[in-house]
Amino acid sequence: MPIINISVTGKPDAALSARIAKEATEITATQLRKDPTITAVAVSYVDPQHWFAGGKSLAEHGTNTFWLDIKVVDGTNTKLELEAYLKAIFAAFGGLLGGVHEESYAFVHEVPAAAYGYGGKTQEFRFISGRLQAA
Repeated sequence: MPIINISVTGKPDAALSARIAKEATEITATQLRKDPTITAVAVSYVDPQHWFAGGKSLAEHGTNTFWLDIKVVDGTNTKLELEAYLKAIFAAFGGLLGGVHEESYAFVHEVPAAAYGYGGKTQEFRFISGRLQAA
């Protein structure tokens, strides 16, 4: 159920966006145990001349970069799972973009279940409903 926002350097490319979404969804399912059928991914592109690391544009660095921002319910993943996720994401983007600047980032927001949801229902509501149905 996570939403993943991803920004990468380069010109918009539908085929690359599809590969990015597929890879991010698969890694999220594998490392964080999130259901891929309800994982949403939005990919945006930034011209490397307008993305800076260490005071120089990525065009000057001659490399690419990414920013991945994902929201998940707090307490659903361990520190080791989060660590493995970040490592897998960085490796995947290295392959997808042909090498990435070290100052590429992934940020996992762990948010309260009562403040996060989809389809008009919070994750806390879904959890409680599921427990009541199981009883």
